[in-house]
Amino acid sequence: MTGTQLHFSKMHGIGNDFVVLDCINQQVRLDAAQIRRIADRHFGVGCDQLLLVEAYAGDDADFRYRIFNADGGEVEQCGNGARCFARFVYDQGLTHKTTIPVMTAAGRIVLEIRSDGQVTVNMGVPELEPTRIPFISEQRQTLYNLEVAGELCTFAAVSMGNPHAVLQVADVDTAQVEMLGPQLERHPAFPRRVNVGFMQVVGRDRIRLRVFERGSGETLACGTGACAAVVAGRLQGLLDAQVSVALPGGQLQVQWQGEGQPVWMTGPAETVFRGTLTV
Repeated sequence: MTGTQLHFSKMHGIGNDFVVLDCINQQVRLDAAQIRRIADRHFGVGCDQLLLVEAYAGDDADFRYRIFNADGGEVEQCGNGARCFARFVYDQGLTHKTTIPVMTAAGRIVLEIRSDGQVTVNMGVPELEPTRIPFISEQRQTLYNLEVAGELCTFAAVSMGNPHAVLQVADVDTAQVEMLGPQLERHPAFPRRVNVGFMQVVGRDRIRLRVFERGSGETLACGTGACAAVVAGRLQGLLDAQVSVALPGGQLQVQWQGEGQPVWMTGPAETVFRGTLTV
């Protein structure tokens, strides 16, 4: 791969930024070290995640969507990335559809490009059973307790195709994100690690949220984290079905009618620049 040139797009969804590669019209083979180099903000392009657009052979989706965190590890789902994926395949002429079924490691999702340029994603039905998150617990509960850094930590556990722990806090500005985030991310009770959300309930239709993402650290926005937070808040009786989620990078709209129903997320996706990198 030494000296191979790859065309890419740099994109972001309310500050959660991505390097997006078309793997249909160019051959892409990257190992974890190369991904870490591309994601490095000093020696590479810089991004929270690397997204791969691949062909899909089945009849139930138009593309395959793969996600790699900045540490080089592949993960199951990324909501902000999904919106950028939709804009990328449409803007690059890979599809002329505005409703785009896509296969991920977590299953099939459907992306819809709206007339105002925003993208709505059907994120699927949230998983609440501990073994499916995965999270080690004898039984499903609305809230769980773990000892973290010598203190009892209370949180909800939800999978949106990737695992999330959601803590309710009085003020996200003073939340212990830097301390609790990495401690919970690698807690043995989460076999595949976990994304950690810190949720402040402002009203029944509005929350503020910061997310410490596994493999990336705190990001400006996390789409699956926003969905998981709304699910957690709804299950605790704190939120209505339609919620505005304020993240450091901007706003997302999340809708969830309740158990057994899919979560819908709407937000922007923007291309910053296009370029060529050498790996």
